[in-house]
Amino acid sequence: MNHIPFGYIIKNGKAIIDEKAAAQIRDLFQLYLSGLSLEDAAEKAGIKRCHASISRILINKRYLGDDFYPQIINKEMIKQVETEKLRRAQMLGRIREQEMPKTVVQRLQFAAPAPQHLYDDPFQQAEYAYSLIESKVILDGK
Repeated sequence: MNHIPFGYIIKNGKAIIDEKAAAQIRDLFQLYLSGLSLEDAAEKAGIKRCHASISRILINKRYLGDDFYPQIINKEMIKQVETEKLRRAQMLGRIREQEMPKTVVQRLQFAAPAPQHLYDDPFQQAEYAYSLIESKVILDGK
């Protein structure tokens, strides 16, 4: 099995909620939504993790519950956090409009005649076969 998310423990092959950690997760969600930064919210919730781990906790869909993991956080809370994370990223200029590439992609056509020589060495045969490949640029569908 993969890594068990923070907030769960395994007993008799089944995931159950670690109530202390689950309370910390719920606090983390509330504190983040109240306006605290990731680090500050985690510190107040008693979670000692790096910035990236805290961020992953806030987007982990397993906390909604599934066939293996019981629910810790409801859908509304997850949606609120997703919206808040996006709002903060936009406010800080971390989300930019994607620019379309200005380069034109050229279409190519390849052809290779049948090999005239056969070599015992497969590497030499491959080198020879690749040397026979001819390519041309196709302009305006011609």
